[in-house]
Amino acid sequence: MAPLWMLFASFLFAAMGACVKLASSLYSTSEIVMYRGFIGGLLLFPMIRLQGGSFKTPFPKEHLWRSVVGVLSLWLWFYAIAKLPLATAVTLNYMAPIWLATYMFFIGWWRGKGLPEWPLALAITMSFVGVTLVLRPAVATHEWIGGLVAIASSVIAAMAYMQVRRLGQMGEPEYRVVFYFSVTMGLAGLVGSLLGNGMSTFRPQSWHGMGLLLGIAASGLFAQIAMTRAYRIGKVLVVANLQYTGIVFSSLWGMVLWGDVFDWHVWLGMGVILASGIAATFYNTTRTARGAVVKETDPIASE
Repeated sequence: MAPLWMLFASFLFAAMGACVKLASSLYSTSEIVMYRGFIGGLLLFPMIRLQGGSFKTPFPKEHLWRSVVGVLSLWLWFYAIAKLPLATAVTLNYMAPIWLATYMFFIGWWRGKGLPEWPLALAITMSFVGVTLVLRPAVATHEWIGGLVAIASSVIAAMAYMQVRRLGQMGEPEYRVVFYFSVTMGLAGLVGSLLGNGMSTFRPQSWHGMGLLLGIAASGLFAQIAMTRAYRIGKVLVVANLQYTGIVFSSLWGMVLWGDVFDWHVWLGMGVILASGIAATFYNTTRTARGAVVKETDPIASE
């Protein structure tokens, strides 16, 4: 069942991205972040209480740092989704494992621990070739800023993933990490909305808009639950690689809702990034220190 849970999670994450893109015509990025955080937190709160979970944490500083970095990454990604085709924004955001592998590669090289992992270096290099191919249409249509923002989002997401893994190693339950992340997201989005829109942030809602906001929060939350379930009962390496099916689902959403059509450069670039990400995930899983891979805590699910 673990692969099915992972496929379901990837589908829901892609659905969340589609809802974000639809909602971007009605709300600012700050407002979407705000509602994503507050609604997600409200949905999660009773679930935690019913299961007897506690909100008290001995690691407030670690939660604050993880939440701030995670919110910044999510903010940039939502902005990129509004500016780029959905599949392009999702593909570039899925480069986070590449950045983790790059960091580990250079740390190992700097400390002189054995020979450099040249197959990994090739995978990292090829991933940047894939980025160049994926971004060609964006540059041609002057949407390159959105592409750079999506890449920046993946870099910051890699930092957030490392912090999530650290919290998992420290014994912090995954639900608490997600809850505090949601609360921080809502507060940050509220501040951003007030600074950008003033009191118009609280304008009357339409049923269409509320449906999209609820879809963003619910799909994101249940995707987190499904992905965490997949990691808990399945093999880490298999489940981690299946997360890249989100690129396929996002492509399908883009074709159905916006009629996105990509030339062979973009498809080739997506394929290269996907293959490179799988190689990097394999490296991250098999080369980290003992106990670094925590099955109960998935880094990407916490986004």
